[in-house]
Amino acid sequence: MAVFNLTPSDPSIFILMGIPGLEAAQVWISIPYTMFYIIGLLENLMLLFFVSKEQTLHKPMYLLLCMLGLTEIATSTSFVPKALCIFWFNLKTITVRGCLTQLFFLPMFTVMHSTILMTMAFDRYVAICNPLRYATILTNARVALLGLLGLIKTILFVLPLPLLLTRLPFCANRIIPHTHCEPVAVAKISCEDITVNSIYGLVILFLVTGLDLTLIALSYGLIIKAVLRISSNEAHQKALNTCTAHICVMLMYYAPGLFVNLTHCFRQGITPHVQILFSDLHLLIAPMLNPIIYGVKTRAS
Repeated sequence: MAVFNLTPSDPSIFILMGIPGLEAAQVWISIPYTMFYIIGLLENLMLLFFVSKEQTLHKPMYLLLCMLGLTEIATSTSFVPKALCIFWFNLKTITVRGCLTQLFFLPMFTVMHSTILMTMAFDRYVAICNPLRYATILTNARVALLGLLGLIKTILFVLPLPLLLTRLPFCANRIIPHTHCEPVAVAKISCEDITVNSIYGLVILFLVTGLDLTLIALSYGLIIKAVLRISSNEAHQKALNTCTAHICVMLMYYAPGLFVNLTHCFRQGITPHVQILFSDLHLLIAPMLNPIIYGVKTRAS
């Protein structure tokens, strides 16, 4: 389908190219995109349904899992429908307002995802290192408050991203080589210097995500120290089973996430289509695998 009569120079729109260099294969690429998105959506909706219906699951750990599930649904839904429109119907245009909306919400959901993982690490720390006080330290109300504070923190840090982009003038070439409005990709088509944008992107990466990751590492360091002191083999195994799912999910999220963000800022020898595919799959695979990992380990523990 044609992009109608709109041209890349139209000041009211941007053009999303999808995956440059793989245009001929985009219909085939859309198959795993669609499968991962639908599977992840159904799994997380089922998680939310079962936790809401089962009274015995109305506990802080499962409340955090529901927050994570909502965040993962929102993350993939923020970009997959538009990406599929590009792959299937060649609908590459996106309004400037729509682009700014997308590049606010998608980073917001990914940063919120990191905040929830950090809170989950704290939850496991209290459960294993201070089990007798767990019920008084982490109540459902306190977990909900932590989630609200995390959301406020996320909005405050992410809001400058679209605001910094609105100050930039864009050249006649308004073509974005990506499947969605990614902040660095949008900034690079500007006619002005984007040093401030790049620096702020690194601030979010190292100050916000880096701090979350540091606190997670500290929590699990203390957990491992406490587990090694447990004399009972059964209790030792139960503690390890409880933490294994969280560690797997965090490694699966942070390792590719840091790689994607760093390659956006310091792209060296990485072809654009590989970078875009890696970026998209990082946002698609985690929502599909996380409910499975947590489901299996919850049963095992």
